[in-house]
Amino acid sequence: MNDTIPFFAWQTTPLELLSFVLSVLTVLLNIRQIHWAWLFSILSSALYGVVFFLSRLYGDSGLQLVFVLASVYGWYCWLHGDDQHKALPVTSLTLMQRFAAVLAWLVGFVILSLFLKSFTDTDVPYMDGFLTAGSLVGQLLLSRKKIENWSIWIVVDVLYVSLYLSKGLMLTAILYGIFVVLAAIGLKQWSTACRA
Repeated sequence: MNDTIPFFAWQTTPLELLSFVLSVLTVLLNIRQIHWAWLFSILSSALYGVVFFLSRLYGDSGLQLVFVLASVYGWYCWLHGDDQHKALPVTSLTLMQRFAAVLAWLVGFVILSLFLKSFTDTDVPYMDGFLTAGSLVGQLLLSRKKIENWSIWIVVDVLYVSLYLSKGLMLTAILYGIFVVLAAIGLKQWSTACRA
């Protein structure tokens, strides 16, 4: 599954290609608020964990394991809804919750970067730590159907494009470029749902 194959003008692996397809399906289903997105998220995260480990992106690889667990939690939240077991509504964070999300991202960045720099052979500990921490915050907000998750994903995904290009993961860089567009669509659609 890790042998290189041609894909249009790039080289990829069957594992990266399958992860790519499952990831796009995940985001498309998330935008439409369809709970099956979480199954595709579990599968794509597990496969991408291997892809990133083989590329020495250990923060991203570990993040995929967390994404699997967060996807189980997200699936539960979306299926069981709010406290009255009604469909979980799309909502926005309060000002205090936004501050907490930014603080969590910064603390996660410091901890992950130090860990990656000290205990792994990654050549991008700060970028990997920053994007991993942001992705964790984005995933948690997505699980709770908070609109701000899409804004976080836009920032993170733009930066991931450059990281993956530098690692030669062309297909994954394209995927994250697609994610930027999908996140903008998600932000627009969820904002409309929140106002309804």
